Amino acid sequence: MTVSPKNNPLISIIILNYNSQDYLAKCFVSLKKSLNNINYQLIIVDNNSGDNSISLAKKNELKNTQYILLKDNHGFAKGNNFGLKKIDHPKYVLFLNPDTILQKNTIKKMLNFFEKRPQVSAATCDVILAKTGKTQLESHRGFPNPWNTFWHFFGFGLPRLFPKSKIFNGYFLGHLDYSKIQQIDCCVGAFLMIKKEVGDTIGWWNEKYYFYGEDLDFCYKLKQHNFKLFFYPYTKIIHYQGISSGILSHTQKKSTNTRLNRIRIVHATTQAMRIFYQENLMNNHPKILHPIINLGISFLEIYRIFKAKYL
Repeated sequence: MTVSPKNNPLISIIILNYNSQDYLAKCFVSLKKSLNNINYQLIIVDNNSGDNSISLAKKNELKNTQYILLKDNHGFAKGNNFGLKKIDHPKYVLFLNPDTILQKNTIKKMLNFFEKRPQVSAATCDVILAKTGKTQLESHRGFPNPWNTFWHFFGFGLPRLFPKSKIFNGYFLGHLDYSKIQQIDCCVGAFLMIKKEVGDTIGWWNEKYYFYGEDLDFCYKLKQHNFKLFFYPYTKIIHYQGISSGILSHTQKKSTNTRLNRIRIVHATTQAMRIFYQENLMNNHPKILHPIINLGISFLEIYRIFKAKYL
């Protein structure tokens, strides 16, 4: 493995925290095991949490840890960008959710993967949902072009009937074999490792996104700059999805997704769709499609708000 320059960490890890309760402390425990003999820097950015997650985490504090305590909740993209201002010239940067548990050698295996394959610009590992015990589909997905998006949201069940179809399930790249290393379009931001020089080139996180869509936009910029993003299946993390969100309410044990929060999430996700289409896809499609796509997003928003209110 390459040794980082003197006094510089090999990897800087940024964790954006918001009301994660004891999950951040549990993440620290797993990080201690995974960072053995690795020169690292850990930066915790707190988005104005109202709980005791930071004090709980400090009881399991790692060396070389810095805290950035924000006075407002700035969302995912801007919060991570605050963390980036404090990195000490590492070779790699890892964005990690506080509601994740790493395997013992996760960091070491990912660093070895980068070092042995110079063509790797960014990568994720196998992200396992705690609730289901299965790989989170968003950790290997395609870009939401009109075709993929139509079948995903309005496919009358065909993506589920044909999960390995490139035609019907291109949204999650279901045709690829995820027991093997794969180049992918997009991954979830819960675990995203990237070469610092690559992040500098693409400009890091787009702060027009407050919550949802940031990781999709990030990965799209990688593609635009001809950088390669990989799915690496030979190490795993557990993801307690929803605990670290900036929108969900939280209890001591788990997130409580109230009706109001579900509606707020619908607005956030559909607004992210609009921003992504306007910034990245609009110029790739005929003008006649623009109102149809915007109408489709609005229809999806209305339908999902109805479900959030009454179902």
